[in-house]
Amino acid sequence: MKKLILILTVLIGGLAYGQTNDKPIYDSILAKKLGADELGMKKYVFCILKTGPANITDKAKKDSLFAGHMSNIGRMADEGKLAIAGPFMKNDRQYRGIYIFNVSTIEEAEKLTQSDPAIKAGVFVVELTEWYGSASLMATPELHKKIQKKGF
Repeated sequence: MKKLILILTVLIGGLAYGQTNDKPIYDSILAKKLGADELGMKKYVFCILKTGPANITDKAKKDSLFAGHMSNIGRMADEGKLAIAGPFMKNDRQYRGIYIFNVSTIEEAEKLTQSDPAIKAGVFVVELTEWYGSASLMATPELHKKIQKKGF
């Protein structure tokens, strides 16, 4: 009986696997559009935003800096220079957020970070490193527009 159960389990598992594990069809046009290499990957620059030295207490100034920060994120995404951005939840490492830049050098990413008013004001400091990840991240900005009900 145990042998029969084992055979049925393997058979049913195999059938289920075959039905749900269809290999996707390679889309060369999409791969090219997203900048994918043969592995479906590409080079980015990963950025961690950390709490900076500036302690802005003026509410209007702080609000203005963060409005500029959010506007800058939207602009970089619209220009295709930013794949992903988002804040970290409260933590004890002073990590505030991340950017994954669609650029291939640290120097290009540094220039982009200097377009952020909150970074320029010292609210954030950045750590940059080259990163290799799925080119599918470049589809995120357009997908996000389709699921976002309201802007920042």
